[in-house]
Amino acid sequence: MKSSALILAALLATPAAAQTLSAVVHPIPEAPTLTQQAQAVLDGVMKRVPQIDTAGLAAQLKAQPETVVIDVRQPVELATLGGRIDSPRFANVLRGWLEFQIETAVPDKATPIVVYCGVSQRSPLAADTLIKLGYSNVKNYRDGFFNWKRAGLPVVATDAAPHSFLYALPQEVIPGVWSAIGATAPGTYENAGHNNNLSFIITTEGVVVVNAGDNYLLAQSLHDEIKKRTDQPVKYVVLENGQGHAMLGSNYWQAQGAKIVAHRDTAKYIEQVGYDALAVMRARARDKAYRTELVTPDIVYDDKLDLSMGGTKIEVLHLGRAHHHGDTMVWLPEKKLVIAGDTAFHVRMLPIFEDTDTASWIAVWDKFEALGASTVIPGHGGPTDMATVRKWTRDYLVHLRAKVKEVVDAGGSLDDAYKVDQSAYLHLHTADELARGNAGRVFRSMEFE
Repeated sequence: MKSSALILAALLATPAAAQTLSAVVHPIPEAPTLTQQAQAVLDGVMKRVPQIDTAGLAAQLKAQPETVVIDVRQPVELATLGGRIDSPRFANVLRGWLEFQIETAVPDKATPIVVYCGVSQRSPLAADTLIKLGYSNVKNYRDGFFNWKRAGLPVVATDAAPHSFLYALPQEVIPGVWSAIGATAPGTYENAGHNNNLSFIITTEGVVVVNAGDNYLLAQSLHDEIKKRTDQPVKYVVLENGQGHAMLGSNYWQAQGAKIVAHRDTAKYIEQVGYDALAVMRARARDKAYRTELVTPDIVYDDKLDLSMGGTKIEVLHLGRAHHHGDTMVWLPEKKLVIAGDTAFHVRMLPIFEDTDTASWIAVWDKFEALGASTVIPGHGGPTDMATVRKWTRDYLVHLRAKVKEVVDAGGSLDDAYKVDQSAYLHLHTADELARGNAGRVFRSMEFE
């Protein structure tokens, strides 16, 4: 748990002490002992609230991916006690805030809902409240989160590396190439903005880092991990695009003597909106924004840049406009590995912004696939192969554009576009937040194509 108190203590300590920042991870608790009266209340609620067990919940999530799974525990419990149930549609709404927040999280009262907590003491009461509020399809998961986890069923960790600002520690993808895989979720205070992949290539003459990170402290944490694996200095930091989580940690790397590399369009975008991105990050990160300042890239390229060193062929490529301004990937042709940036997504649904060009993205994909990569480190989600990122990136774009085109050709409205069938992709992380907006943005762009 990366609490403010721990962070502030680290900031006020010596640099050596700051590098050893640690957090307390609590053991899984036993169910609290209830008084006779409290147990009687709970027993009464359990009798009138529909119940579902572990097998039933797993089956329902497969058959009804539209089910909203609500965890009523404190966020700190999710961070320190093993995460949460992995489900296509999820909300963390505290039991005490349920009456005030549920209609925003789940506006349709016919939506299937399953409520849970750690040991099924708070969740039955929360389910009972939802039923009283008029929700007609509510169940309590009676086994609780800890039994779900003990059964080996899918969970999402809110922090896979609680002793670091990194969401997860780096993994070696192939010899000499590492990646710290970010949370497949929006950037939050809890994940310190590490919701994209931060990768690095170790050679005998230096290190190339891909993505500067969301803030100074996150960049420092990545550097700490690099130094555990090599004595070579970081010479270059390549930005996949101009989004905050890709570039706001750049001032840390410049202070270490590294050169920041970006496409010309990325550099222009940072000049235009960089301070806005910094302000947004500071509001979210609070004390974790310590020392983060906006800087501009040192090296700007157009289509291709050679960063080969130490006998390793390293090419920085811009194949065309895809997800964002100046989309950049790093290609290791001799190793058949590509660090794809946001041209490729895996595990989580890709977001489409107002200035995303989905038609160009699909066209760029042919050039991307022509590289012949055997291993792909996408912008989001773990390392995989080309067939997998094609399925969840290119094929999703093709599917969404085809469905929206049907709406446009029929003279349909934006509301019609919001309702197009995306069911094959709703199991992806962040789909609940992104699917409707993605359809709307594609509709608005295709109206004028």
